[in-house]
Amino acid sequence: MSIKVKGFLKDVGGASRVTELRRESIANASSVPDPKDPIREVADLLHPESMKLRVAEIRDTSKYAKTFRFESVDGHIPVFQSGQYANFRLEIGGSTLTRPYSISSAPYEARGEKPFFEITIRRNRPYFVPDWFFANVKVGDVLEGALPFGTWYWEPLRDSKEIVALAGGVGITPFHSLAKEIAYGKLKGKGLKLTVLYGSVKQDDIVLKDELDAIERDCPDVRIVHVLSDEPDWPGEKGFVTREIIEKYSTPDCTYMFCGPFPMYTLVKKTLGEMGVPDRRFRHDAINNPADVTLLPGYPKGRETETHKITVCRGIAKDVIDASAKEPVAVALERAGIKIDTHCRNGECGFCRSQLISGDVFVSPIGDGRRLMDREMGWFHPCSAWPLSDLTIRIPIL
Repeated sequence: MSIKVKGFLKDVGGASRVTELRRESIANASSVPDPKDPIREVADLLHPESMKLRVAEIRDTSKYAKTFRFESVDGHIPVFQSGQYANFRLEIGGSTLTRPYSISSAPYEARGEKPFFEITIRRNRPYFVPDWFFANVKVGDVLEGALPFGTWYWEPLRDSKEIVALAGGVGITPFHSLAKEIAYGKLKGKGLKLTVLYGSVKQDDIVLKDELDAIERDCPDVRIVHVLSDEPDWPGEKGFVTREIIEKYSTPDCTYMFCGPFPMYTLVKKTLGEMGVPDRRFRHDAINNPADVTLLPGYPKGRETETHKITVCRGIAKDVIDASAKEPVAVALERAGIKIDTHCRNGECGFCRSQLISGDVFVSPIGDGRRLMDREMGWFHPCSAWPLSDLTIRIPIL
């Protein structure tokens, strides 16, 4: 790229010409206000605040998983990248809950004549919101949500064209999206090579297996390596996604991308560190905090059995609610029926940013996305903070 410099005085003097043009435009403009804002209109198309999403299809994609296809009631699906997520606002049992789900369909499928996107939910044990989806959501239902969110996706200016994806459980969903885009979408023929090392327990627990097998058959640039931990007769890789397996399928200077459960994240991060992989080559999705808060580094064990009171300030209103020390503050708010706008659910995005007026919280070190000034001035993200004492907090009014 070349930049032509006319000279200091000419370049600086150009500002006065722009000012004069603005004055002329204002003088010649109509006195009637123009309510149209084309910038706002484009922004709303790219990042709508809220959408009505109709369930178009539900199908089983493993023994424990279902894929839900959504179409927008108004027909518009925003542009998204493989790796981004949709956020749903759900009314369950008198509470308003927001939950993020990675988009498992490919971006090109949102650009066709009948645009749609899909999420895939795995429920291998009782869990509140997945239980609700499986038991209550039917074809034709309309849910409230929005997309896209998140900054975790393949970026050609930063990442290598050789990608080694490390996935566990339902963490396969963003890589299914990426593999499909490489095979059939705008990334086809762009030189990307994707190898997915996918850890599952048994064959019947492999999420989206048929879809992944079809992509691998159709596209030589996508390779799926299943690693099963509890199937002795499996002819492929067995056990966990270890250093030996990662090195076996890696290429020099490849980009490692991870999506999976917290225990797998700790293992993968440690392994890549031992391999000498620099941070710039290891990219991971928002890591869900573990159900057991004592597994987080630095948590003061023994405090998880405590209960506390939280004084919640919204404008001039105040409510006092109970809170368990073993659950994030956001969960206590949801249980009490108090609306809190969470998106990522692990502290990265900042949508639930709130003020800690008094008291003490433990903040998860995994994905703490607060700005330095927020940390110093007592702001925190309730989705990834646990009460260690009685609290007084101020949250946004919804």
